[in-house]
Amino acid sequence: MMLEKSALYVVATPIGNLSDISLRALEVLAGVSAIAAEHVQNSSHLLAKHHITAKWIRLHQHNESAAADKILSLLQTGESIALVTDAGTPAISDPGAILVQRVRESGYRIIPIPGANAAVCALSAAGISNPHFLFYGFLPTKTGLRKRTLTEIQSYPFTLIFYEAPHRILESVTDMIEVFGSNRKITIARELTKLFETIYCGTLKEALVWLQADSNQQKGEFVLLLSGAEILEKSGISESARHTLICLLEELPLKQSVKLAAEITGENKNALYELALDLKSTGEPGI
Repeated sequence: MMLEKSALYVVATPIGNLSDISLRALEVLAGVSAIAAEHVQNSSHLLAKHHITAKWIRLHQHNESAAADKILSLLQTGESIALVTDAGTPAISDPGAILVQRVRESGYRIIPIPGANAAVCALSAAGISNPHFLFYGFLPTKTGLRKRTLTEIQSYPFTLIFYEAPHRILESVTDMIEVFGSNRKITIARELTKLFETIYCGTLKEALVWLQADSNQQKGEFVLLLSGAEILEKSGISESARHTLICLLEELPLKQSVKLAAEITGENKNALYELALDLKSTGEPGI
């Protein structure tokens, strides 16, 4: 395979099973002048398996600008460079985007070599029929900011995809229950393509019980796929607006609740009034 000169190859690598590498990716990694990697020791295992030796450039979140300067100088002399991450596709919840931007701005070609991606891998095995999804990546590490972020996307009608670390998995699922309610569906994909790969589907409440029951299920790297908010066919009102109306109805008279709900959510006042009457007539708990 003849590589292009002065090109940056963005190479996807396996997320666990080292055999999940494409032939094209191997040809590129064997042919470039140097490979930029976040953790050289991790990436070297893949190359050793396939008997590839390489010159390494360390590129991580703390040195990406400096590493980009070095890579640009190599591209200027006609060298070709590969960018990899520890696992999966570079520049997605991992360093690399700054380098790609700098290289493109300097007029050099960016060549993506597609391959493994944990979010898409999990989505393909989840059996979710909703054709639309939002990849969010890692949620904030602090509880307050995490809850605020989840609240902002609470009413989105498409599947929400998150990455999560093992030491925060219980906290994140607990916060999701508080924001989304205990019955929202979730798929937990853990250690994808690795020895202890696990894919669990259930409600948020069931998922928390499942995680708490076995500490081994709290280990590894996680992809969380949360079902989208349901749009009520009858009223056309979002789940978020419905929740707001219910909370107000628990404390205030119907007309006042509807007025405030319309002001808070921006939903149609008449539709909210009809929904409020339905909630009252069906005896929604707390109303």
